[in-house]
Amino acid sequence: MRIALKRFVEIVALLAAAAGACFPAPKVVAVDLDGVVHPVMVEIIERALAQAKQQNAEAVLLRLNTPGGLMEAMRQSVEKIVASPIPVVTYVCPSGGRAASAGFFLLEAGDVAAMAPGTNTGAAHPVAIGVQMDAIMKQKVENDAAASLRSVVAKRGRNAALAEKAVLESKSFTDKEALENKLIELIARDEKDLLGQLNGREVVRFDGSKVTLRLAGATIETYERSLRQKILSGVSDPNIALLLLVLGALGVYVEFSSPGLFVPGVAGAILAVLGLSAISVLPINGAGAALLILAFVLFALEAKFASHGILGVGGAAAMILGSMLLVDSPVPEMRIRLSTALAITIPFAAITVFLLTLVIRARANKVSTGSEGMLNETGEAVTPIAPEGQVLVRGEYWAAVSEAPLKAGARVRVAGITGLKLRVEAVEKREGG
Repeated sequence: MRIALKRFVEIVALLAAAAGACFPAPKVVAVDLDGVVHPVMVEIIERALAQAKQQNAEAVLLRLNTPGGLMEAMRQSVEKIVASPIPVVTYVCPSGGRAASAGFFLLEAGDVAAMAPGTNTGAAHPVAIGVQMDAIMKQKVENDAAASLRSVVAKRGRNAALAEKAVLESKSFTDKEALENKLIELIARDEKDLLGQLNGREVVRFDGSKVTLRLAGATIETYERSLRQKILSGVSDPNIALLLLVLGALGVYVEFSSPGLFVPGVAGAILAVLGLSAISVLPINGAGAALLILAFVLFALEAKFASHGILGVGGAAAMILGSMLLVDSPVPEMRIRLSTALAITIPFAAITVFLLTLVIRARANKVSTGSEGMLNETGEAVTPIAPEGQVLVRGEYWAAVSEAPLKAGARVRVAGITGLKLRVEAVEKREGG
């Protein structure tokens, strides 16, 4: 009896293993969307959704922790999420995180919206960047954003009227308030708790079709960003972008001032291109860019004219103000910090003025090589010069010619040079003349 029971258990185990091999555990592709919403994030979402489709994932988990970002990037991200063939779960985490402004749109775009305890969302009022809008245009932009959000939220079966207030009145919500007011479906302590609550849940897709999530024993595979995405995500911080631009400009200038070094020029060009690629996706303020150009001009003038530091101080002030105004965004994380502007401006100003001063002084110095370097040099007549002879100048013997006869041993000054023959004159004659 015992042998038969043991044999039965072994057979059941083998069947379970075989079933597991035939029916692997469901997979969930997770994507970290932290930081500012920008074009790189749109690409990350698109590639992650494509990976989930290719791997036949049961769901895509978007981990949100963002202060907001660019409206156009937000709209493109929402389009990708809504059109996804794989159910998308948006989850604000970890505790203390947020999905503000553009992040609120992303949260509401998911098939299932969830938040971790201690998180918040909302404050999605659109803010114009880089332009001044009149009352009518401002109202149009607000209504357009509200209508866009309302259409998505209504399709998801959530509270469209309250979601609209997040846009028109900048309302914000805690995790409990969002759940109680039907802006989200779940509050989950962590991903394990989230998948447990989602298992067996029926989800109504954007096209009206229904899908039941089977997430028992699901494995979570985090989407790995490509090297390009990692680099662009890193440099998309305006503080880093400004640093790259300044270092790039400095490297290129060093190469131009000292040709042949190569390393500063190559490194500077690479850094400048990276900085420009990051700046290109950010909202640039024209006044800030003009102030930065003015700063470079003032630094150059300081090295050329004796202004007792006035031009240099003006250049530093222009660079600090230009840095602060360069990126025009209502989101603090998308603006350049004062500490960054100071840390970049002070060393850059000192190095630039120092290098420019060396270059200008070198150009102003007397030429000491070649034929021009021989002019006005003094020497001694080795032989009588009447009108030709030989002189010793700078330790070298030269053939010389003089309009007035000179005795051997006379002090002479080089007045000119033709080929390899010097034209000299007596030192006493010029000084007395």
